[in-house]
Amino acid sequence: MAKKQKYYTVWKGRQTGVFDNWKEAEEQVKGFETAQYKSFESLKEAEDAFKGNYWQSVQKPQTSTTGKQTKSSALVGKYTNESIAVDAACAGNPGKLEYQGVETGTKRVLFSMGPFPQGTVNIGEFLAIVHGLAFLTKHNSTLPIYSDSRTAISWVKNKAVKTNLERNKKTEELFILLERGVQWLKDNPYSNKILKWETEFWGENPADYGRK
Repeated sequence: MAKKQKYYTVWKGRQTGVFDNWKEAEEQVKGFETAQYKSFESLKEAEDAFKGNYWQSVQKPQTSTTGKQTKSSALVGKYTNESIAVDAACAGNPGKLEYQGVETGTKRVLFSMGPFPQGTVNIGEFLAIVHGLAFLTKHNSTLPIYSDSRTAISWVKNKAVKTNLERNKKTEELFILLERGVQWLKDNPYSNKILKWETEFWGENPADYGRK
């Protein structure tokens, strides 16, 4: 049985690009300390991957020739402007923390908190989602909330926070807010959907602080 043709994308190496045989690709990456490369089943996949970056390709499942369905822009769909988006910014992790919520369509800021002297991104994302839920509940709104933090979304769904941040004078206010947030989730049923903001397909979260 003939060996299936593979294509090799090299993002970092002696030479970069797409190669149609491993021997040539290996010459670019062997012994190259920070080499970044990956094999693909088709030339199109390899070329499309080269247009992006290495990390996107190793984190995103690729389309298989066996016909297995994978994540794609068609499956993800489009976000709705009739929603709010939340995000957190942290100068270090832990570090100075703040978060905000905006109208997805207009980016108008609906609420913001911080900066807190010491926190983590996940804590900020969690508090932002809960703040968003409380805000929408107060206004009798069933709009969905977008967050780009899977961790924070899971904390909200589980009504529990798992953090290694040390509780001390600098973080006491945050821990009080976390406790209140968890209690709010336990006491207040809500119908709002909490959705993952798909940065890879939609671009930056509208609530992003733009400090990257």
